[in-house]
Amino acid sequence: SFVGFETSVNVAEETRDPRRSYPRALFGALLTAGAVYALVGVAASAAVPTETLSESSGPLLEVVRAAGGVPTELFSAVALVAVANGALLTGIMSSRLAYGMARDGLLPAFLTKVLPGRRTPWAAIAATTALSLLLALTGDVSMLASTLVLLLLVVFFLVNTSLLLLRRDTTSRDHFRAPTIVPVLGALSCVLLATQIEQDVWLRGLILLAVGAGLATIASVRARRAS
Repeated sequence: SFVGFETSVNVAEETRDPRRSYPRALFGALLTAGAVYALVGVAASAAVPTETLSESSGPLLEVVRAAGGVPTELFSAVALVAVANGALLTGIMSSRLAYGMARDGLLPAFLTKVLPGRRTPWAAIAATTALSLLLALTGDVSMLASTLVLLLLVVFFLVNTSLLLLRRDTTSRDHFRAPTIVPVLGALSCVLLATQIEQDVWLRGLILLAVGAGLATIASVRARRAS
């Protein structure tokens, strides 16, 4: 339920005063979503027995049917809008991520091209959109989703461990600082959840991680030669 909030990090540099505004926006969104999820859970449990909700593949649809008043077609349309919104956020994240990686030399420099006026990374958007369409048309949805979950866990683990290493940086900077226990618990939770991933998903994920490690190695070698 809470996957997706981290994608906003990739557009933080496009905001004004991100040091001040971004933590407020992120934690405000998390608190708001958490409250909404809690209220929806309470309302769903009050309308439909918990056993029925746990056994259903569409628990909110069970609530709509029990409460009445809302056509199932309308509810389906709302669900499609929610899924499309999530896909849009992922598209924005992946294009900005590709742009940043290309700017750091990890991907072809072509992906750093932006529109003259709005500075939108159109090349990265076009490339990531084409790749997304290819995966959607050729891959199995359940396998793609499981692989995405695994890769997100790896990313979250690396981010949390990086926070611990960055605390050794003695350079004075004015930035948001989280308590040490937060990244520790975050890294441990990622390890715990990763143990629940199926073996075939791990195989596919390791191949993608190997490709990423290869790109990082190439970029590191180029940086050393340039220096």
